[in-house]
Amino acid sequence: MRFGILGATEVHRADGRRLTVGGPRLRALLALLLLDAGRVVPRDRLVDGLYGDDPPAGVANALQSQVSRLRHLLSSGPVDPVEFHPAGYRLAVDPDDVDAHRFTRLADAGRLALTAGDHHRATDLLREALTLWRGEPLADVTDAPFAPSHTARLRERRLTATEDRIEAELAVADAAARVRPLVTELRELVAAHPLRERLYGQLMRALLADGRRAEGLAVFAGLRRLLADELGTDPSAELVAVHATLLRDEAEPAPVTPRLPPLPGQLTSFVGREEELRRLAKLLTEARLVTLHGPGGAGKTRLAVETSGRYDGDVCLVELAALPPGAEVAPAVLAALNLRDTALRVPGGPRDATDRLVAALADRRLLLVLDNCEHVIDEAARFTARLLGAASSVRVLATSREPLGLTGEALCPVLGLPVPPDEAEPEQVHPYAAVRLFADRAADVAPGFAIEPGTVSEVLRICRTLDGLPLAIELAAARLRALPVAEVAARLDDRFRLLNRGSRAAAPRHQTLRAVVRWSWDLLDEPERRLARRLSVFAGDADLAAVERICAPLGAEALDVLTGLVEKSLVEAGDGRFRMLETVRAFAAEQLAEAGEADQLRRAHVTYFLDLARAGDAGLRGPTQLEWLRRLDADRDDLHAALRRSIADGDTTSGLRLVAALSFYWWLRGLRGEGAALAGRLVDPLDGPPTGLAEEYALSLLVAALGAARGAARTDFGTAGDILWSLGRPPKHPFLLYLSGMTAGPPSQQRMSVMHSVAERHKLLGTDPWSEALGSLGFALVWLFDGRYDEARAELTAAYEGFRAIGERWGMILALTTLGEAAYRIGDPAAAADPMARALRLADDLGSTLDTAELLRTRADGRLGVGDLDGAEADYRQVAAIAQPAGAPELSAAAHYGLGETARRRGELDEARRLCEQAVAECPAGWFGAEIVRLAALVTLGQIADAAGDAPTARGHYRQVLGATVGMWDTPVVSAAVDGLIGPVLRRGEGDRAALLLGAVSAVLVGSGAEPAAQAAAVTGATRAGIGVERFGREFGRGAALDRGRALALLDGA
Repeated sequence: MRFGILGATEVHRADGRRLTVGGPRLRALLALLLLDAGRVVPRDRLVDGLYGDDPPAGVANALQSQVSRLRHLLSSGPVDPVEFHPAGYRLAVDPDDVDAHRFTRLADAGRLALTAGDHHRATDLLREALTLWRGEPLADVTDAPFAPSHTARLRERRLTATEDRIEAELAVADAAARVRPLVTELRELVAAHPLRERLYGQLMRALLADGRRAEGLAVFAGLRRLLADELGTDPSAELVAVHATLLRDEAEPAPVTPRLPPLPGQLTSFVGREEELRRLAKLLTEARLVTLHGPGGAGKTRLAVETSGRYDGDVCLVELAALPPGAEVAPAVLAALNLRDTALRVPGGPRDATDRLVAALADRRLLLVLDNCEHVIDEAARFTARLLGAASSVRVLATSREPLGLTGEALCPVLGLPVPPDEAEPEQVHPYAAVRLFADRAADVAPGFAIEPGTVSEVLRICRTLDGLPLAIELAAARLRALPVAEVAARLDDRFRLLNRGSRAAAPRHQTLRAVVRWSWDLLDEPERRLARRLSVFAGDADLAAVERICAPLGAEALDVLTGLVEKSLVEAGDGRFRMLETVRAFAAEQLAEAGEADQLRRAHVTYFLDLARAGDAGLRGPTQLEWLRRLDADRDDLHAALRRSIADGDTTSGLRLVAALSFYWWLRGLRGEGAALAGRLVDPLDGPPTGLAEEYALSLLVAALGAARGAARTDFGTAGDILWSLGRPPKHPFLLYLSGMTAGPPSQQRMSVMHSVAERHKLLGTDPWSEALGSLGFALVWLFDGRYDEARAELTAAYEGFRAIGERWGMILALTTLGEAAYRIGDPAAAADPMARALRLADDLGSTLDTAELLRTRADGRLGVGDLDGAEADYRQVAAIAQPAGAPELSAAAHYGLGETARRRGELDEARRLCEQAVAECPAGWFGAEIVRLAALVTLGQIADAAGDAPTARGHYRQVLGATVGMWDTPVVSAAVDGLIGPVLRRGEGDRAALLLGAVSAVLVGSGAEPAAQAAAVTGATRAGIGVERFGREFGRGAALDRGRALALLDGA
């Protein structure tokens, strides 16, 4: 089957019969796939190419429909030409069966023959290429969003091929009869492209060959006026040289140029770097020296070769890696250019290698590629400066691990290939270049390998661990000859041992990952090696202050040494921070251990970041909150690494102090799950608080219990609360007051007396304004647990004013949100509207989308409670839209539960059931906050089953709520479960049994830390009134005397 897009879209079967491709969208889809024939085109690119910035609703279905139509059109046998891949679709055809790709292949071969001086072959190839054109490219899909850029690119390739063909024909034209048609054609081309200088030069040379010197001079004069008027420039040096030939009335001499060796052929496909290729193409038109700089193994050489292959002119690649350090560069360039001594020198002529090159290249248009300059960096810089200063038509493209440092040098950093972010879904990872490279190279050594749901996580781990470095990824993929991908991923902790064999065709420095890094390491001086190995102690990037403090003794020279490491591409710099690539870090860590400095540096790292965390904890409680959030965000990796090191080293003291100092930051940034996991690892082995660290221990218990799956949550809450109330002084970490207030449950008489006493409050809180405001907030939560809304509002108002006075945004947000929540609870939505709106505006300042989602959820709950179903639904939908991509399953579950309860109240029971079941399934097992959502959803499912007349299913849901093992004080949820389970019994007139069951509920809830009387108040009062106080007391007592297991069994039969 043959395809055409160099004109209208065409499809021809093998028998020559032409197929009709109906409909502009179908033709556009076929053309898009043909432009990448034989390669997978990502779905996103197909959607963008077909629909632009305004895709229709259900665009996935629309695309699938078009693909099905195309399959039906093209299918003629058992093989489906349109293949589905996880990343998109592939048209399984040979690119040479597509006229555009065949044209490109022939045009490239023609240019190569022209460069080699084989003009007859070049003429034949280029003519064959140009006959494939039938008109304007993509002529019948010009309205498709993708078409303009591809049309422009193909037109440019056609024009360049035409120029190459004319160049070849001029070289072999041995009579005026063969030149004259070229003159006519060139006049037409110049008229169509009035600023294309190469065409003018060819026309002038053709006119001279035809004996029309005066016309050639007139062409030059006209172009000079045009360039001056339109662009304010003069003709190029090449045109000036042709003009000089015309003035001398000389026949054009055949250029005698030594043949350049072709660029090295590549055994593998080139993956990614599209943006770098575009940037380099632009830089090479603007600058005469462009340097690709980056770490070893980043793919600088391959990128330089690919760029050179697209360059419009002569190219010579000079490989410098084999030179010894400090060797002169010019002789290697002479050899690469095939410029022999006897051909260049005449008596009295230049004998210095650089002088000889300048003489040979003075009037030559050439791109000189100097590959691997880092070990001869000074020599390469001197040579390049000399050459560019004397040969005005030469451009240099250099690759190095550090820039040459010359004036006018344009830099293009080459780092690792893009890898998917941590939050990327499996189906979103395929377009990323690092993933595509691994898949491509893996398929080379393990035919049939594909990135599938079962392998995608391992592939992601490999690409991320290896920093997206192409060489490291290729070495890892090569291991699939002998190991499954999961084993390769698992062994990456010892990456230098795993990736110790590469291609035999590669340079020795590229045959193993260790060799790549060792090559760079050996180029460092001793101060640079010392700092580089010490930098390996950082888990993330670091600022100069951290480097100077932790990596001492370096003193004032630290910045200079660090700058040297940046210039040599072992360290990346940006925004005042410095980062080592993971592969370099792993090598440097080995060097640190060999130097015997690892323990010293680990201790210094923990000490520094503990100090930073303490300073940040204080800074977050005031007007510098946003500044400190940004600073702690920047150092988060190392703050957590310091905590992990403390845990691993058994340094409980530093660990507890770090958790205490970071707990408020974790809360502000929505990092509760991550903080909980770290805190849990720290406190789980401990039997109690170490001496002098009771407060830090209590705070660590609460952080661990509130953010992760921990069966001991109820005990931890109680232990932490007892520690706080037994301190007898204001806590050093006032955030303990807030977390304790969240988890304390209804207040005891002793604590209520403290809350009412100003003296006792000062004894507990101190007189620090932030502590006082937070204390009011914590006490407000306790009042709310007890249903004391007036007291809660008074505390919340005081808390808001206190936080506002010191400019503390998080506290203001929380006080406003809780004020709104309290207003909703007492049925006053008007009073809730303003504080909720102000809280949302303040949340924007903190920049946390999850905080915004949490506020919207709170407002949605309040709106639902007062019957504003439309407002609640709108808020819940916003929460769901934020939560899922942000990786917050508990918030997503809460949103779906809220939507389900909204649907139930509207009478949409099937939709309500679906949403609540989805919420239950989404709740992470054992998470404290998620457990509340799960139980609420179970209550709603019970109510839906009741409404449908399915009493056994309803009882099962209510029984699950009351039997929950996590501490539970959410009064409305438990009250609804009690009413749902026992209310029908009472309504059937079985008062004694209702009292017995209420006693069983008491046994169950007391066992889980809740107060049963408040939860069951409505049903309890109705039962007591129905059967009398005495009978109620007797039956209730029988149920309450049961152990928890027997009580649950009794409730099962309710």
